[in-house]
Amino acid sequence: MPQGDKSKYSDKQKRKAAHIEESYESRGVPEQEAEARAWATVNKQSGGGEKGGSASRKSETAKRADRKDSARRAAATRRGQSPNRGSARDRQQSGSTSLSAMTRAALLERAAEQGVRGRSRMRKAELIAALS
Repeated sequence: MPQGDKSKYSDKQKRKAAHIEESYESRGVPEQEAEARAWATVNKQSGGGEKGGSASRKSETAKRADRKDSARRAAATRRGQSPNRGSARDRQQSGSTSLSAMTRAALLERAAEQGVRGRSRMRKAELIAALS
């Protein structure tokens, strides 16, 4: 069983975890693995057990965005792509994106394409300067 006390979870979260666990088990995932995956999914979608105050909860919009992003990454993985790389069209469009708007990982990838030496030890600002 996954670590942690489940008493802090709402009834809705417990029902959701049970449903997800059943789904995994029906697809042949071992019971312990299914339970671990189910609680990990509940934690990702709702931020864990019940929390006091509205400031500590994710908005429905934020949860929806997280689910959409997760689904997009899963689909990319099924297609055999790295989830962060996207399609060829996306990569072509990223050429017009300013370097400062890119993540360090994306800058490292571009630096590798251009053969920048010492890129793995560079900070984001140094990568931007090297690519400029």
